[in-house]
Amino acid sequence: MKQKILVVDDEAPICDLLKINLESEGYEVAIAFDGRDALKKVESFKPDLMILDVMLPEINGFEICKRVTAERPIPIIMLTAKSDLVDKVLGLELGADDYITKPFHPRELIARVKVLFRRISSDKNTPSKILENGPLTLEPDKRQVLLSGAELDLSVKEYDLLYFLLSNLDQVFSREVLLDRVWGYDFAGDTRTVDVHIQRLRKKLKCDNPAMDMIHTVFGVGYKIKRLKNE
Repeated sequence: MKQKILVVDDEAPICDLLKINLESEGYEVAIAFDGRDALKKVESFKPDLMILDVMLPEINGFEICKRVTAERPIPIIMLTAKSDLVDKVLGLELGADDYITKPFHPRELIARVKVLFRRISSDKNTPSKILENGPLTLEPDKRQVLLSGAELDLSVKEYDLLYFLLSNLDQVFSREVLLDRVWGYDFAGDTRTVDVHIQRLRKKLKCDNPAMDMIHTVFGVGYKIKRLKNE
């Protein structure tokens, strides 16, 4: 069965270009030109991944990202015509897994799509042992994370980042290494991507509670997850 991608952009030439290139790679592609149509197609088309423009008629990309990720774990790559870091960070904070700035080459976008799909497929097809750290339990076969028995709602990249750090307890990794190992390609030095995902994980893991404070910042180096006593 073909993996399905929903492309959301109000510029027809971009949609046509992406549709041709993605279909040539074997993906099934649907197009939406505005925010309302995008939300309808999420329900009817049920995409495995979204390529989502920020500037859209009716409902902007940020709002769509917020609504979609609140309901289902669909990987989202945001498209933005702006180089402003604030826009990129906002998309990541709302649940997007990646972003790319216009203008871009279709091959670069396809490479990022493949990285996301490859990582998800690898997790599903490779049985792995359950990871535990204090009140936290991660079950790779289910892509499920439990905190004190309650399931956490994580985006694809939040899960990938948490899985990598949990698999390497007490080891410190620089932002650059995390970009390479978790995202799978160079973000042109934009390490803020890692910082945003770490902040989101800390909030969801309730790291403001001393008993659950497991994500540590090693200043001047990077991040690690400290080994806690399992309950």
